[in-house]
Amino acid sequence: MARRVAIAGLGLVTPVGADVQSTWDGLLAGRSGAGPITRFDPVQSPVKFACEVKGFEPARFLDKKEIRRYDLFAQFAIGAAEQAVADACLATSWDRVNLKRVGVLIGTGTGGLQTFEENCRALFEKGPSRVSPFFVPMYMPNVAAALISMRYGAKGPNYCTVSACASSAHSVGDALELIRHDQADIMIAGGAEAAITPLAVASFANMKALSERNDDPATASRPFDRDRDGFVMGDGAAALVLEEWEHARRRGAKVYAEVVGYGMTADAHHITAPPRRRP
Repeated sequence: MARRVAIAGLGLVTPVGADVQSTWDGLLAGRSGAGPITRFDPVQSPVKFACEVKGFEPARFLDKKEIRRYDLFAQFAIGAAEQAVADACLATSWDRVNLKRVGVLIGTGTGGLQTFEENCRALFEKGPSRVSPFFVPMYMPNVAAALISMRYGAKGPNYCTVSACASSAHSVGDALELIRHDQADIMIAGGAEAAITPLAVASFANMKALSERNDDPATASRPFDRDRDGFVMGDGAAALVLEEWEHARRRGAKVYAEVVGYGMTADAHHITAPPRRRP
């Protein structure tokens, strides 16, 4: 019989809040995370707004060396994971957990895209000697999961799901199945993205996938509206601590909910646009 799986911890770094409580408060208040792009000068772009994370302080979770050597998406992931681990009351009880049964799955669509762009510019403008020796471990999509596992000594399943906008959902679903089938007792699962960069915005804008409501960013994200003209690029991270139900109960963890299933089918329609009608 498949084992039951509980959600025992939450962590968020979003455009409307740098933690779970502030994000929840922002959602209840109907606050939009969209605003003018500040990460780069969008003067040449037809899209000049996005949902940037605001108020995130990486020094809460990382030392100065780590901040220099980790791409922003990995910093977001670690921030969310730290919150989730603390919320699950695991931060002070790793010595009572079998770390070989603790895994990490962090999904991402683009990985360290900012690092990729910066090092491409360095290569083409200044030569190969100016490419960072940390380029590959900063850029690779699975680095967030790797860094989080090393942070806690988690030696269970560890990898990255990469499936565009579904990456985080797939990571949670995979984590669910790993626990159900007795491959792990605890999984830190979620996703992270930091793709508000000149290259990504230009590409999505040129394929006409992004909203161009530059005069009203706060109302641009309207997925179910007849007048929707595209999505709004956003950054951030989310992490859940998924735990086998009895394992969580034995250690006295609070349980937010039970995960009972997930979907992973394709609509087989278009690379960016959803189908307007179901067949």
